[in-house]
Amino acid sequence: MNFNFKTLINRGRSKLLIGGSLAIFAAIYGFTHNQNPKLPPGDKNNAGLVLPDGFEALAVVDSLKGFARHLAVNSNGDIYVKTRLHARTDGYGNVALRDTDNDGKADIITHFGKYESGQYGTAMKIHNGYLYYSSNLIVYRQKLKPGQLVPDSKVDTIVIDNPPSHSHQTKPLAFDGKGYMYVGWGAGSDVCTNGRPGSMGAGKPDAVIPGEECPQLIDHGGIWKFDENKLNQRQEQGLRYATGMRSIVGMDWDKSSNSLYAVVHGRDNFRMLWPGLYSPWESAVLPSEELFKVHQGIDGGWPYYYYDHMKGKKLLNPEYGGDKIKEGNGAKLTKPVMGFPGHFAPNDILFYKGNQLPARYKKGAFVVLHGSTIRQPYPQGGYFVAFVPMENGKTTGPWEVFADGFIQTDPVLTANTAGYRPMGITEGPDGSLYISETEKGKIWRVMFKGDKTKFGPAQLAKMVIRKKTASNIKDPDPIKDDLDRGKPVVASAVYTMYCGACHQRDGKGDGGRFPPLEGSEWVNGDRTRLINVVLNGLSGPITVKGLPYSETMPAHGSFLNDAQVAEVLTYIRKSWGNNSDAISKEEVAAVRQSGKK
Repeated sequence: MNFNFKTLINRGRSKLLIGGSLAIFAAIYGFTHNQNPKLPPGDKNNAGLVLPDGFEALAVVDSLKGFARHLAVNSNGDIYVKTRLHARTDGYGNVALRDTDNDGKADIITHFGKYESGQYGTAMKIHNGYLYYSSNLIVYRQKLKPGQLVPDSKVDTIVIDNPPSHSHQTKPLAFDGKGYMYVGWGAGSDVCTNGRPGSMGAGKPDAVIPGEECPQLIDHGGIWKFDENKLNQRQEQGLRYATGMRSIVGMDWDKSSNSLYAVVHGRDNFRMLWPGLYSPWESAVLPSEELFKVHQGIDGGWPYYYYDHMKGKKLLNPEYGGDKIKEGNGAKLTKPVMGFPGHFAPNDILFYKGNQLPARYKKGAFVVLHGSTIRQPYPQGGYFVAFVPMENGKTTGPWEVFADGFIQTDPVLTANTAGYRPMGITEGPDGSLYISETEKGKIWRVMFKGDKTKFGPAQLAKMVIRKKTASNIKDPDPIKDDLDRGKPVVASAVYTMYCGACHQRDGKGDGGRFPPLEGSEWVNGDRTRLINVVLNGLSGPITVKGLPYSETMPAHGSFLNDAQVAEVLTYIRKSWGNNSDAISKEEVAAVRQSGKK
């Protein structure tokens, strides 16, 4: 067969005709590996991502004001993103993006939606022609109009939570296709205690009488079911669908198994709260982050139990008498479908429904791992996208590395130096994947251009190696990967034990939950106020360097003496560019005494 392209051109045929003829020619003669010529070209080096062979990626946008939480893609390719920090978005909580020339890059970027978003409002979903999104406390929706990028329809309030807000009130959403919406309610503490080392937890692990359980389980730490079309619903009008889940940031409904799935953050601070029981290594890799298949009535075990993926068991938390061996009634609880290493921070989950990717990715779930903040003295872990192979609601193998390359420093010492922290994942109408991240607001589009019929172990080989070798993914060696081993102690011992996990060893905070100490008005300002914060704790919301924070800081005065408080405060006031006067133990004693009067 002969094609005279010169004749076609001379006849003045359109660019579309030429492109179509070229595509036919290339397909016949095998000059392209791209099975879908409509897909735009990937960026050089896949915009930084490391993917299985046959995949390409491009950056839809390099950065967004307000960063990026979850995202959704409409049937025409328009992208909607939930943003976080209003101080950088003039009060807008959402952003809409459109590619007008089909090169994969966003040409129009418009912020919209002025509402009390909060720092952790998460959800962004498109369902039945509506755009659903959430603040820390409220679930909203707006009707989308065909062809219109920014919705101007009335904002409906679907679900309302009660203040005050806290950092685990993220309000992720999922829909079952039968008229019901599922909303996650995170709990406002680590493990239902006052946050002091050695303190016991509230409630009983085997409580059966109302009032004997952890009080936060009354209206937090679970998933509620609502009518997706009913307006102004309060939490008590919904059905409590699941309980015992500390912090739920990502949920999705799997049509193949007709089930709800949720990824759940485990508790923190084994080493800080129980230094005589857990080693730094155990505190770094435990407890597991959990992927649950959620049926009505499921109990994930929080705050009484945690999951140890290495042992495959639910164990009693030390706040309830646990000793790393006792199981209590843990064996009666539903085990997670998959346990990830500690503090990987699973923030989104997606069951792929499209046809662009190889068929194996329709049998399982993508899980976005935002990355740890408290694994020191070991490298921080996570910061990649995993794939969990599944069939009929059960795993068929270990989790795999699907997308890596987000970190910009290796190893990652503190979360704020990671570079990019992946957050959300969704799919577009053509089956492309879209991934968002929180630190700069970058969004990637991931496409498959290889031969789907030949995709297998060879194309996954390099990802298998990364799972075993990458510092942010592999299990750290207890000795070789201890980043402080053999180094002189230059930091405050008190800061290292009690403060560094949250505010990070460089004092810059974690970029979201915990504020920076570097250049902070709280550190360098009123001395009495600063001493009081350490002695008596602090509940947000507060503003630090112009940005809001709502995480609770526990009181340290009950377990730190005056000299220790003075030492740590002097350390932070003279570190990371701070140059304020020292604080004496006599000043601390005076403030402590005044608080007792």
